[in-house]
Amino acid sequence: MKKYILSIDAGTTGITVILYDKKAQIVEKVYSEFKQIYPKPGWVEHDPIEIWNTTLRLIKKILSTINNNEVSSIGITNQRETTLLWNKSTSKPIYNAIVWQCNRTLDYCKELKDSGYENLVSSKTGLLIDSYFSATKIKWILEHVNNTQKMLENDELLFGTIDSWLVWMLTNGSSHITDYTNASRTLIFNIDTKKWDTELLNLFQIP
Repeated sequence: MKKYILSIDAGTTGITVILYDKKAQIVEKVYSEFKQIYPKPGWVEHDPIEIWNTTLRLIKKILSTINNNEVSSIGITNQRETTLLWNKSTSKPIYNAIVWQCNRTLDYCKELKDSGYENLVSSKTGLLIDSYFSATKIKWILEHVNNTQKMLENDELLFGTIDSWLVWMLTNGSSHITDYTNASRTLIFNIDTKKWDTELLNLFQIP
């Protein structure tokens, strides 16, 4: 059995990378903050490239202390609802990550609630309609960033939360994945069928 598990905690203000041994004891721990971006009052963004570069630098720092072949697996915990879209051909984000704290879609959420969609969304997701979650952030990016429709038509655009982004980069673009717990925080994942929900995707105008 290999000796270590590597843990990445991709938080809201910084990245922590921890090396655990087989007894779940901490062998090494490193941390670094990254920049918070506030384009307008109530708006919060992160630079996905900075998150990736910070994560990679910390991983390299920890792995420099051991034999890389002794790591059995990597686990990721992350800030869940923070949302980004990137071009799968270039692995370049098309906009900054919109952070869970960002309230730029409050008015749109109110429109949906006033239109009576709260029960539909809640019954499928277990969540309330709120700017906290990913769906309205995805819609905002699709509507406000140039050439998104063209990228969609060419099948070049990917959505992910921070876990998906880091796995994509760690696997050199071979794995576009998440898990149920992160998917369930997007407002477009049906927690009963365990699938992306077509009705919700249509509601939020997300292909």
